[in-house]
Amino acid sequence: MMSYTLYRFLILFLCFQNLLFGQDTVDLRNTKINGYRGIWFELNQKYAYGDKYSGGLGTYTAKHIPLAVYSPKADKTFFVYGGTTDKDKRRLLCMIGSFDHKTLTVNRPTVVYDKIVVDDPHDNPVLYIGDDDHIWVFVSGRGTKRKGIKLRSVEPLSTEKFLIVAEEEFTYPQVWHTDNGFFHFFTKYTGVRELYFETSPDGKAWSPTQKLAGIPSGKDYRSGHYQVSNSFKGGAKLATFFNRHNNGHPDTRTDLYYLQSKDHGKTWTTVQQDTLLLPISAISSPARVIDYDSQKKNVYLKDMQFDASGQPILLYITSNGHEPGPKNKPYEWRITKWTGQEWRTTVVCTSDHNYDMGSLYVEKDIWKIVGPTEPGPQKYGTGGEIAIWISWDGGEHWKKEKQITSSSQWNHSYVRRPLYAKAPFQFFWANGNPKEFGKSELFFGDFYGNVYKLPYVMKKDYEKPQQYARE
Repeated sequence: MMSYTLYRFLILFLCFQNLLFGQDTVDLRNTKINGYRGIWFELNQKYAYGDKYSGGLGTYTAKHIPLAVYSPKADKTFFVYGGTTDKDKRRLLCMIGSFDHKTLTVNRPTVVYDKIVVDDPHDNPVLYIGDDDHIWVFVSGRGTKRKGIKLRSVEPLSTEKFLIVAEEEFTYPQVWHTDNGFFHFFTKYTGVRELYFETSPDGKAWSPTQKLAGIPSGKDYRSGHYQVSNSFKGGAKLATFFNRHNNGHPDTRTDLYYLQSKDHGKTWTTVQQDTLLLPISAISSPARVIDYDSQKKNVYLKDMQFDASGQPILLYITSNGHEPGPKNKPYEWRITKWTGQEWRTTVVCTSDHNYDMGSLYVEKDIWKIVGPTEPGPQKYGTGGEIAIWISWDGGEHWKKEKQITSSSQWNHSYVRRPLYAKAPFQFFWANGNPKEFGKSELFFGDFYGNVYKLPYVMKKDYEKPQQYARE
């Protein structure tokens, strides 16, 4: 496996080579971009109905949490995404912008970190606002080939300039603000994807990393995992749902597990508060919630929430396999929740792709889901048209409340939930054509059905987003 030093040398070599041929490879970190432009990406895992996933993936992945945070002090929603330049739409820029709820404007976005020769949104950033109001951005790495980057704003509640604090090995960062400081769930590539966490009071001094899960599958083989997590009441409870990859391959992702901690990661338990030893290393661990492997179901995690009493809830999709297209239907959007006595699962709706990603909102007994559940212009491609689903009985029954996009040119995908979301910026996402390379725009909206498109090109430092007219 390539060392990080060798990888950085390769980047410098490519930059020098490209400069000889006149290509723009100047590092754009801490510069402004004149508009909001999302990264387009395809995995290049091709099937009869297209790539396994592709399109506008500026708000990818579901395992990057959170991408946006509302600050009451600033009355702004700060948000990060995977962007790109004018000249090279396959060059990943880790971007930050803000929406001012007083003026209803966005500022010119800032390049927090320039990936230069990387076009992969697996390296997208996440966002954290500390007790001192400084903004932190964690840029995902990719195994040991590309290190993760931790950056901190020079000024409080400012998106103008960021300094690198650390370069470490982490992928799929999920960073939670707690009463005890930072709590960071993440993944390491150890031949497969294994789950870890670390903590810090201030973002500078970090605990040793500790493995959460690495379940063997088959003879002396680890299976790998994906997770989504959340924090309840300032870290009074930290929790994660995760799946399991048969034979270490993510195309076989299945099963559902749950872990929680009420002491900032010192001890971990099941939902019934039975103590568990880390790392979780048995398929039949008491942490397992549902055996989907025996049902031959794939499991795609989307979002995690808590109800008012702190009981965990998971939004996810199940299907009959990883290939896109009708043969692996139904693509069922499911809710699994702990009632206090048992795990209960309900089906919300169906869509047409494993990577149709939406977000879950919980306010007492009123639960809502926002996501691309409706067929889009590129059928059986990532994303679709966006709808809002509502439940008035704690997720037992669901009804489509309204569809907020229609007759779109391209599919909408990866609808994300800001922390402490405030209208009109209650969810945001990107669009793009999953069938062919092209531009990707960024949007946000609210539960009233209003949708706004962020300016793709900006002529001023602050501009109002354009209200998106549904046809």
